[in-house]
Amino acid sequence: MTEGIGIRIEGRAGRITLDRPQALNALSYDMCRAIDAALIDWAEDDRVALIVIDAMGDKAFCAGGDIAQMHATGMAGDYDYGRRFWADEYRMNARLFHFPKPVISLMQGYTMGGGVGVGCHGSHRVVCETSQIAMPECGIGLIPDVGGTLLLSRAPGRLGEYLGVTGARMGPGDAIHAQFADYFIPRADWPALIDTLCATGDWEAVDRAALPQPESPLAADQAEIDAMFGGETIRDVLNLLPFSESAVAPRALAMMERGSPLSVACTIELVHRARMRDTIENALEQEYRFTSRAMERGDFLEGIRAAIIDKDKSPKWRHPALDAVPQTDVSGMLMPLGAQGLKF
Repeated sequence: MTEGIGIRIEGRAGRITLDRPQALNALSYDMCRAIDAALIDWAEDDRVALIVIDAMGDKAFCAGGDIAQMHATGMAGDYDYGRRFWADEYRMNARLFHFPKPVISLMQGYTMGGGVGVGCHGSHRVVCETSQIAMPECGIGLIPDVGGTLLLSRAPGRLGEYLGVTGARMGPGDAIHAQFADYFIPRADWPALIDTLCATGDWEAVDRAALPQPESPLAADQAEIDAMFGGETIRDVLNLLPFSESAVAPRALAMMERGSPLSVACTIELVHRARMRDTIENALEQEYRFTSRAMERGDFLEGIRAAIIDKDKSPKWRHPALDAVPQTDVSGMLMPLGAQGLKF
């Protein structure tokens, strides 16, 4: 039994329950590998008609990856631990994306970063009244990964660029509008739904339990966001934002300025690359180009220091401002890795 996660078969369902509520169900390396092993076993197991993924506690489905260990090893000069973690996590994300049976994920509270990689690649993605989904990685010197750039690239219009560089949180209506989720089902109805899924293996029970999509503030701002984030590079976006009369513009700029300039610039490029070649493998391979270099050549270690080690919230990024990132630095972070590239 892997600590922090429950994996078992109940009736017709393969069950994966994240069980680290005290840590907002943050995903450890061992938890990633346990999920991957279960997916391999259950793909060919006739006892398993579908998978149900849920989490303990009220605050979070999964607030991200367990990054403290990555920081510790990186500060010691060991960049290979992080690279192994990311590579194995990304392969698990791809296996989940392609899983040949229905995958129902039930995402209460915070679903961020690595939690998106577990919860948002399945076939039946359920949110409730407390759901808050986001990709806030730029704030710690990373980029939206775990296949997040593919999800962002598939969001309507230019919402993907906006959500990726701001880390804006999506409530249930926004998450469905942006195509990070599919169904709204009140949290109180989840236990009965899980019982039905386990007893019958009938994934259409999710459709029957769903209520109409809640209102989406993001949909109301769609046209303005599309206009502001329609450029090809971070410089294009920065040229457009000051001229927007939308109330979204100053908010977006303030959120962007909290992130690593290098991460913000690379995120826009990665979302565009994912849109051009719409496969999970391409998105993950491109993301890995950045993450494998993030400790040594990016802002990741400094971002973690400022956010969770010293907690001073005052990171010293490599670039002083969003408009100070040369395109050559973006290209350098996203160049092919050759023999060290991500393999599936």
